[in-house]
Amino acid sequence: MSDKTKDLNFIKKFIVAALSLLAVIGLMVVVIDPFYHYHKPWFGLKAVLNDKEYQCIGTLRHFDYDALIVGSSVVENNDNDWFNEVYDCNCIKAVRSYGATADLCYLLDEAYESGNDIKKVFYNIDPSSLNADIEPTYESTGCPMYLYDKNPLNDIQYIFNKGVIMEKIPYMIVNSYIADYDESLSYNWAKWKSFDSGSILGLYFRSKEIKPMQDEKIYEEQLRGNIELLTKEVEKHKDTQFYFYFPSYSMLWWDGIYRNGETDAYIYSEKEMVKALLKYDNAKVYCFQNEPEVITNLENYLDTIHFSPEINKLMLDQMVEGKYQMTEDNYEEMLDEMKAFSDKIVNELVIPYEEQGLFNYQE
Repeated sequence: MSDKTKDLNFIKKFIVAALSLLAVIGLMVVVIDPFYHYHKPWFGLKAVLNDKEYQCIGTLRHFDYDALIVGSSVVENNDNDWFNEVYDCNCIKAVRSYGATADLCYLLDEAYESGNDIKKVFYNIDPSSLNADIEPTYESTGCPMYLYDKNPLNDIQYIFNKGVIMEKIPYMIVNSYIADYDESLSYNWAKWKSFDSGSILGLYFRSKEIKPMQDEKIYEEQLRGNIELLTKEVEKHKDTQFYFYFPSYSMLWWDGIYRNGETDAYIYSEKEMVKALLKYDNAKVYCFQNEPEVITNLENYLDTIHFSPEINKLMLDQMVEGKYQMTEDNYEEMLDEMKAFSDKIVNELVIPYEEQGLFNYQE
């Protein structure tokens, strides 16, 4: 056999071996599928969920559920089983950092297209979502669109991804078979965080300047767009009961928006959103903002908006009890009371922190 023939045989064997290896790797990723791009967990593997930008879209398309917990990072520390037990449902999370309305409605649309019969939606309304961009931000913020766009031709970015093969698959296997992973704590990030006054005061950088209070309608254009997005979801899905709620941000968040001259605009935006939602029989709205024992206790917080899991559970318990429910008769009064309490925060409750020099200030 000539040297040329030997070389050709070697090249052929190498190509066959390389292709076989790639096929095995690709098959492994498809079968184990740590991002749930193709299917729900197989072979006794658990739904190990800790990376929402990569995993949430797949779970909405392929998991079995009849309820959703929808919102930003402030909902991630909810235990799904809390909702399952009190509302007799099977829920998963539809979450997106920052919780912009357009992004969350995008996830809702994916959930409804999955074929699951969605009975309940628990939707956290972050105040900032009312003036957010009305177009989804997944692509513009660098999310892995090959997991979102349903184009199989670009799945190569997932199937032959070094991080998936070397990190995500082993992590999923270990947490499924060795570690005691609790599937109901999907995307939960509280375990290694400190919720106390030292944490929130260290992360709050207060503006030195107090800006004039801006007109309450400064976000009118964005607000109208976001109201339309959210009310369309409620109107389209009349068989779903929607539970909307404003979360318990800390008093330092209210101090911050006051110093930026935005308090009136946020209160107005909330009133307009609530008024629109309450027109629908399948929408309930709750406001957990004006609860002094919670929002003035800085030991409950990591930063100005992120609270401990105990507060997540408290809000759910209050929702079940019907506390802080907004109606067409009381919603304006409730939000006017929040405005009055925010005045008390900036004129009275934060003063001791100022006098003790506990605030960091922006340069």
